[in-house]
Parts: sequence; C-alpha cells; structure tokens
Amino acid sequence: MAKFVGAFAASHGPLLVRDWDLIAPDRRDRITSAFRALGRRVVESRVEILVLVAPDHWVNFFLDNMPNVCIGIGAAHAGPPEPFMKAFPHRLEGAPEFANHILQTALDSDFEPSVSHRLTLDHGACIPLWRMELPELPRLVPFIVNVIEPPMPNVNRCLAWGRLLARAVESYPEDLRIGLLATGGLSHSIGEPTMGAIDERFDREFLRLLASADEPALVDFLAAELPRAGNGTDEVRNWLVAHGMAGGRGFDLISYMATPEVYVGCAWGAWRPN
Repeated sequence: MAKFVGAFAASHGPLLVRDWDLIAPDRRDRITSAFRALGRRVVESRVEILVLVAPDHWVNFFLDNMPNVCIGIGAAHAGPPEPFMKAFPHRLEGAPEFANHILQTALDSDFEPSVSHRLTLDHGACIPLWRMELPELPRLVPFIVNVIEPPMPNVNRCLAWGRLLARAVESYPEDLRIGLLATGGLSHSIGEPTMGAIDERFDREFLRLLASADEPALVDFLAAELPRAGNGTDEVRNWLVAHGMAGGRGFDLISYMATPEVYVGCAWGAWRPN
C-alpha cells in the first residue's frame, strides 16, 4: 500500500534564477540554504512519486481554456520553455498509473478535474525542483491549480483537494512512497502598480496559521486578507493543497524572507506526515 511521506512548499519567483547574480551575496546564501534544507527533507523522505502542485503561467492554458485543476496523467512531461531555465531537464518522467488513480478517486468523490497527457512545466513548477539540488528527480504527477485568473478554486476547495489526494494515497495498492511539493507565493504583485511590494504582515500571519493547525482561523484570515495582499498572492492556494493533504497539521517553517529583489515574499516549509 502507498504511503504519504511528507509535503513540502517553496516560492518560485523567476528572478530566483533569471537575475540570480543581481541578488546580494548574503541573501543568495540564505536562499540557497533554504532550498537545500528543503531538498534534504525531500531526500530523507525517500519520495518515489512527487505530486507537484503548481500554477501554469500561460504555457498550457489561456483565457479560452482555463481549468481550475488539471492533473497530468502522462508518462512524461516537457520541461520549462523559459530561456533562463534552459539548463533544467526538458523531459520529466511522469507516473501515469498513480495519476490515473488520483483522477478516478476524484471522479468517485464528485470532483471534476481536467486532465492532460502531456503538460509543459514552466518555471513555477521547476525552480524549486532545480534549486533543491536533488540528486535525482522523482517521478512527477503535475497537479496544476488555477491561481492566475478568476474564477479560482476557493480556499476550502483547495484544502479539500489536499484531503482527496491523501485518500488517493491511502487507497493506492502499490507499495510506493508519495510526497507533495507545492510551489508559489507568498505575497507579491505582478504587472500592477504595487509590483515589488511585499506584505510581510500577511506572509507571517499565513505561516503562523499553518503552524497553528487552526483551519477555521486560516480560512477566515484568507477570506478577509487574500484579496488585498497582491494579485500574485493567490499562489498560496497551492500551499493549502499541501496543508490539506497533511491533515492540516505538522507544518514546519524552514525560512522566510521578504525579498523585494525578486518581487516575492519567499518562504520554504514542510509538513510532517501524521
């Protein structure tokens, strides 16, 4: 029987790669240390399949076709198309048997995701995979969440998706070690007059509430504050999927930095399996 071995989360601002040399050396060291610490946790958990909860930055989808959730069920997926990501692998191995099991578990539970047999995974999915410096990449099940354009899945639905993923792991008969990596956030704005502004108060309270395991307080906070924290901050929905999969407990903050150089409140964290 499959086993859930941990959930992990990290920010993915593109300037963490594209403008890496422009970041002050001491801050580069802190960012590198945080990604490596997260990577060590992934390695120590001995993940064989990683559910990769990430946004799509107009690579696979656009306004004429914008699913709330899309599960990548293919045997392989394409790596990032961005020129600054050219050193990252451009063929990523999938896990179609387990991905299809997630799909069937969802359909049996009245969830209706979209599916793709071959996704292109952009910087939003791949920067944390790269920066964690894993000795080898596990097989991936991309789980794309629309955090780009309304209507988006609401906060409770993201938590519910996480709980559904946990049920899919529990009901999968093969002996596999399965983890989850959520990417994105925290507070930031893109293409707005507030671009570059970071809402550190929002970020720290969000992280505190994850650690508190007080789900009603977390939901209430996000309902009130998420609309005001920057248009890129919706990416915290991916963290909520991880939180739901971990049963809303066991969150450890590895590091947090308000990082205006990359326009993002950067955070790294992990949930211990129950």
